[in-house]
Amino acid sequence: MRSIFLLFIALWPILPIDAIGRKDNVSYLSADSMTICKLLDEARHQARTVNISLFLARKFLGVPYMAHTLEINKNEKLVVNTRQLDCTTFVETVTALTLCVYHRSYTWQDYLDALKSVRYRDGQIENYTSRIHYFTEWITVNTKAGIVKEVQNPDPPFSAVQAVNVNFMSRHPESYKALRQHPEYVSAIRQMEKQITGGRFRYIPKQSLKNTALMRNVVVDGDIIAITSNKKGLDIAHLGFAVWKNGELHLLNASQLHKKVIEEPMTLYQYLQKHPSHTGIRIIRIRK
Repeated sequence: MRSIFLLFIALWPILPIDAIGRKDNVSYLSADSMTICKLLDEARHQARTVNISLFLARKFLGVPYMAHTLEINKNEKLVVNTRQLDCTTFVETVTALTLCVYHRSYTWQDYLDALKSVRYRDGQIENYTSRIHYFTEWITVNTKAGIVKEVQNPDPPFSAVQAVNVNFMSRHPESYKALRQHPEYVSAIRQMEKQITGGRFRYIPKQSLKNTALMRNVVVDGDIIAITSNKKGLDIAHLGFAVWKNGELHLLNASQLHKKVIEEPMTLYQYLQKHPSHTGIRIIRIRK
């Protein structure tokens, strides 16, 4: 796991001390709040025909990839980091911004409320275990909250079923900073995994992505793409946004390989073929 602690040290000479926010259980730099407010202002002036989620996602192109940016505080806080993103925080950041635009809520506090609502169960921050860790649960919780909806038909292309069986976190607590520091959290994580396990969700097997005409009917720009995995104990391997370019479906994502947010030059079909553990995609749409 990598930490942004060294980044903070590097920024001290150029940022005033009050540039780091710790108010109301929120952790951020002033650069983050400025970026969010700027994007909300830009988005509010876009024509209604503009695909807002894709518009906002593209605003982060080139932002460096960094894993584990939420693991920087001793106690759980709402972390806002627009300067470094992984696939999950990228999707959450864009989703929260999109919700603000859909609800015509354009303040910094509106964004914080939206981000908290998508990242934590019932929007409540208690500790590490109140954060949503598996993306299957993220989809389920945010579907119930009316924030997103999962597309699971027609068949084809939604011709496969994912039977969820997750246990990676509880079986590998040494891989998670918070679980190493708080072994008492493992039981709560295990209970959460049991609640998720057994869910069955239709998805598009990766071979079906070759049928571009069929995919055009079910996937639209700005849809969240959750790549399903056959790795033991996991449900979703990677996340990003759907982008149609030159008649082909591509993935806009925070890429560990490219070390930044990028629109993958290869098609999504080609991308999935390069990863044997990737079995297909689930499609999630942010609700207006």
